[in-house]
Amino acid sequence: MSAASPRRQGPRPLPLHLLNATGLWASSRAAFPLLRNASLPSRPEFAERAAELQRSLAAAAHEGVSAALDRELKSRVGAFLAGIERYRHHPYRRDLPEPPTLWQEGTTRLLDYGKKGGAPLLVVPSLINRAYILDLTQETSLLRFLAGAGLRPLLVDWGEPGALERAFGLTEYVAGRLEAAADAAEAAAGGPLGVMGYCMGGLIALALAARRPHQVRALALLATPWGFHGENAGHARLLGALCGPLALACARLGEVPVDVLQALFTAADPLVALRKFSLFAALADGPKAQHFVAVEDWLNDGVPLALSVARECLGGWYGGDTPARGQWRVAGRPVLPRRVAQPTLVVVPAQDRIVPPASAEALIAALPASERLAPSLGHIGMIVGSAAPKQVWQPLARWLVRRLGGRGGFPKRPRRAI
Repeated sequence: MSAASPRRQGPRPLPLHLLNATGLWASSRAAFPLLRNASLPSRPEFAERAAELQRSLAAAAHEGVSAALDRELKSRVGAFLAGIERYRHHPYRRDLPEPPTLWQEGTTRLLDYGKKGGAPLLVVPSLINRAYILDLTQETSLLRFLAGAGLRPLLVDWGEPGALERAFGLTEYVAGRLEAAADAAEAAAGGPLGVMGYCMGGLIALALAARRPHQVRALALLATPWGFHGENAGHARLLGALCGPLALACARLGEVPVDVLQALFTAADPLVALRKFSLFAALADGPKAQHFVAVEDWLNDGVPLALSVARECLGGWYGGDTPARGQWRVAGRPVLPRRVAQPTLVVVPAQDRIVPPASAEALIAALPASERLAPSLGHIGMIVGSAAPKQVWQPLARWLVRRLGGRGGFPKRPRRAI
């Protein structure tokens, strides 16, 4: 591999993923003698299956089962490590041309994905992931698809926090950077905007719509959390409880590092890397393998989070459920969905593990003029999955064009160039 294409360091944080997998394998080996002796503790709902397994083991030779278990564990270890090494050495590198920068302030830019005259759509991504998930590859680009439908997507690229941004809270990001970007977008387009937010960016977009009703014609919220205690409240409160120690540990940095954020996400599904990379090891070379690498590159290319923002998100949103309780404030004013009268499309992916459907559903009842789209996809699959164009891109484009204007014809593939 050339010096220009260094070996990847992911999946991040690699030590944690290896530790989780090792713990699973070690527990399987340690549990075998207990199961053999009918002393394995089990929850009541698994009692019947455990009894059946014990009967099967009783009829088998102990040495044979033990050797088979060791072979299976060795096979699974090999598959996981092979998948990681294959990913780290894969030749794919993202090389899409970047669109023009319409406006910039600090580390925040506004990227212009459309043509002049197209209906303007301000696109707001999360603060903790790179914005290019919405423009992942030439064939998998929601933004290029929307541009091909006659819209003018204007993507807010937050960038990494610099010296100035490390002192930001959500007020500075919304009432400062995002409102300045919206002013630049409105001036360039000559009129009010559609606004689309994804994940954490959906809450930020909602705050803009509540603060600037004259500037926002329609609002689309994709996988946007709102009721943080609506599903798995215990996990949300645990993240809230971690806020204080985390803020203390990261105080001198002024930001929460990427690997710490990745570890928090991993806590929701500790074995996700084991499953993914074990399957990747057996995946044939071709477009599916390249797509896997493209998505993983994005996942591992995270962005640190300014410490004050982390406090608001972890302590406030997760720990205190402040959005749903009407207590989340931007520049001193509560962000209340009932004050957002603009037509709003709420996209609730049914298989979302990052933003559980119950969390996103809370917005539908709270918004006066909301519509619901529920694709049978996950949090990332709704943007870049093979079923995303049919289940999300096309209905989203139709909804936006009806409210913002546009050509109304939808391309089967994104345009080849900006």
